[in-house]
Amino acid sequence: MAEKFFVQAINDAIVEEMRHDESVFIMGEDIRKAVYGATANLLEEFGESRVIDTPLSENGFFGAAIGASLVGMRPIVETLTSFMWVAMDQLISQAAKMRYMFGGQATLPVVFRATMFYGGGSAAHHSDRSYPMFMNMPGLKIIVPSNPADMKGLLKTAIRDDDPCIVFEDGTLAGARGDVPDKNSQGDDYLVPFGQANISRSGSDCTVVAIGGMVDHSLAAAKELEAAGVSVEVVDPRTLVPLDRSTILDSVEKTGRLVIVDPATRVCSAASEIASVVAQEGFWSLQAPIMKVASEQVHVPYSPALEKLVYPTKDKIVAAVQQTLE
Repeated sequence: MAEKFFVQAINDAIVEEMRHDESVFIMGEDIRKAVYGATANLLEEFGESRVIDTPLSENGFFGAAIGASLVGMRPIVETLTSFMWVAMDQLISQAAKMRYMFGGQATLPVVFRATMFYGGGSAAHHSDRSYPMFMNMPGLKIIVPSNPADMKGLLKTAIRDDDPCIVFEDGTLAGARGDVPDKNSQGDDYLVPFGQANISRSGSDCTVVAIGGMVDHSLAAAKELEAAGVSVEVVDPRTLVPLDRSTILDSVEKTGRLVIVDPATRVCSAASEIASVVAQEGFWSLQAPIMKVASEQVHVPYSPALEKLVYPTKDKIVAAVQQTLE
């Protein structure tokens, strides 16, 4: 085990899976030059046939990746969330639906690595946190890692999965560091299974379910609240589809309170879905109304001062937890 940056964990997962399976290849814009760091040194080891620079045409190369997956390849597509809109026909009409429409006869082992660049002055066109929209479409698996170890383990699991997966990589974590295992405790490949949430911090007074980069903010809020005598449990879903409902419901049964922290905009958000699950299946456990701490329902402004007001923060999380205790 070694301490690594979030982006290094992405690179580790890709390298290991390309060595493990020759059907794995990667494609995207400027990946041979490793503009974002995650594809560093891939070209030198695996060559041009497996490390493919594409034109600026997401609709075209997303479709090529889906087609390749249908004939036995395992493509990884590097993209940004804000570029996915021009490939929606391929993602929704083809990738999400083909296995169903072919009666289960087709598999589509394709991974779309979608980086969310928000919080850094990228403004409205390049700051999308769009995973809630894809949660709404059956046939897609939605993964949102919150730390380097999970980033590696979840990406490796996605590459081995036979369904289309979208791994939403939180750009605010690119420089985050953490211990990343080489192998699991049995000495096998390090994989993190889908549908198993992680309890990042145990507590007894309030459950905070935090998504992606919001886990760190929630842990900071929990530490501050601990000094005031409030015990907060932080739950990291890891995957939104499939969602580990049991871990969330069990936590709420223990604490009686729920705050959901979501970097996406609040309307029809992942936070909304989690709140709905708990309201329907865990209502009698609740001692206070469910609180959502999500991004404001606005486009991201270019002004750094205004942008900071859009997203969840430690102080907003602390205030929401305190409100459940009133």
